[in-house]
Amino acid sequence: MSAVGTASRRAPSAGLARIQARVGRLAFSAAVLLCYLLIFLPVLFVVLISFFRAEMVSFPPDGFSLRWYANAWSHGDFLKSLLTSLQVATLSTIVGVIAGTLAAFGLRRSNIRFKPLFNMLFLGPLLLPGVVGGAAIYMGYFRAEAALDRDITGSLWGLVAAHIMLTIPWSVRLVMASLAQFNPATEEAAADLGASGWTIFRRITLPALRPGIVAACMFSFIASFENLEISMFLVGPGRSTLPVAMLSYLEYRMDPTLAAVATAQILLVGVLMLVTDRYVKLSRVV
Repeated sequence: MSAVGTASRRAPSAGLARIQARVGRLAFSAAVLLCYLLIFLPVLFVVLISFFRAEMVSFPPDGFSLRWYANAWSHGDFLKSLLTSLQVATLSTIVGVIAGTLAAFGLRRSNIRFKPLFNMLFLGPLLLPGVVGGAAIYMGYFRAEAALDRDITGSLWGLVAAHIMLTIPWSVRLVMASLAQFNPATEEAAADLGASGWTIFRRITLPALRPGIVAACMFSFIASFENLEISMFLVGPGRSTLPVAMLSYLEYRMDPTLAAVATAQILLVGVLMLVTDRYVKLSRVV
């Protein structure tokens, strides 16, 4: 009789535990769904507004149209600034990824003193507010122009050099993540079998670093392409990046044209991330 009573008391407690576990899972799923809504809801609104027919945004809309995409395409400043952004992002990505990969490789493999300090210095630009960094670079360029008697602010190479300061930290972080998963014993085994240093790097090390390098290229390109804070200090007459051109357009007009341009940017970045994830699983390095 005592055993039966004990079993009857355990059954409700086990059922209560299952109910609590189920409620916990539902609460966690609801919290995750809420986070996704907070992240993607502004993006969805931007995409939706780009199809509004009226110039003044109002809810509910009085119709839908593609006129703002046509207006953005016919706006010469947007196309010109888009080409400049693509050029700057490509150059800064190439230089930044190469330099960041070498820096990450050196930091991971060397035994230099104050290694944590160098890690902090390489990642520092990601922690610095963009406006502060842009103002600091602008003042540094201004002093350099006075010393060298050469125009730096407003030049293409000056803008690329500033964007490289953004791409190097991303490259260091992502390549070091790949290096953390790499076992150096494979290189030692290849050396014991007679492989040369170049063969080891080309056949073993480089393929192991490929996920980090590809992810670094993607994130560096996006960080440079969408940068506003640094670019607005350094663009010159007749040359502007796409985010700066969008900000300038907003000073005089407020219509869904900017939403159409932003939607095109979102589409470009989304395609870039999908293509990158198709060949390199970003979850392995991010």
